[in-house]
Amino acid sequence: MRHEWIFEVLEDLRSYALKNGLAATAAKAEEALRVARVEVAQAEEGGTPPGGAPKGRPN
Repeated sequence: MRHEWIFEVLEDLRSYALKNGLAATAAKAEEALRVARVEVAQAEEGGTPPGGAPKGRPN
């Protein structure tokens, strides 16, 4: 998967935040992970690519 790096970065951020008492940051990193997983899955299935309109439709 070409987007694997984004998951690793967000997981590192969440881990760092948890280890350093940054609970709200950790929660937002977890939320970002969930959003990224959905967007990447949609893009790979031919749905909406990350940051763009559905394929075949102009922005």
